[in-house]
Amino acid sequence: MRYWLMKSEPDVFGIDHLKAVGTEPWDGVRNYQARNMMRDDMKVGDRVLFYHSNTDVAGVVGLMTVSKEAYPDHTAWDPESKYYDPKSSPENPRWMMVEVSYERHLSRTISLHEMRECAELQEMPLVRKGNRLSIMPVTEAEFETILGME
Repeated sequence: MRYWLMKSEPDVFGIDHLKAVGTEPWDGVRNYQARNMMRDDMKVGDRVLFYHSNTDVAGVVGLMTVSKEAYPDHTAWDPESKYYDPKSSPENPRWMMVEVSYERHLSRTISLHEMRECAELQEMPLVRKGNRLSIMPVTEAEFETILGME
């Protein structure tokens, strides 16, 4: 099993949205490094920290599980979608998505500020300056440290 952190803006798709639907495709990823992680490394059963970004208090708000491995992101083929990419097609898909399932809300938000202050998380890509990826790997120790902060 691997561990991940996936970011989303709560007003676009937040932990409450995921709880309401149960399982949802994680679409719209348009970064090659993040796409490659979904395509090559994410497996069913992997655990994921759900991170709210671009909000007053950015941080980890919940847990989810990868419930379906990578497959083509069809939103890239829809000219009406904000994720449309004319260079992607069903015959030659450029972008991928996985499905995630709601596990639970955390009892509170574990803020980015708190994580930056935690000695055990200093090697975590999230707390390093300039890391803007929406999907990143997390070690088991980092995952457990964050849950221990709850």
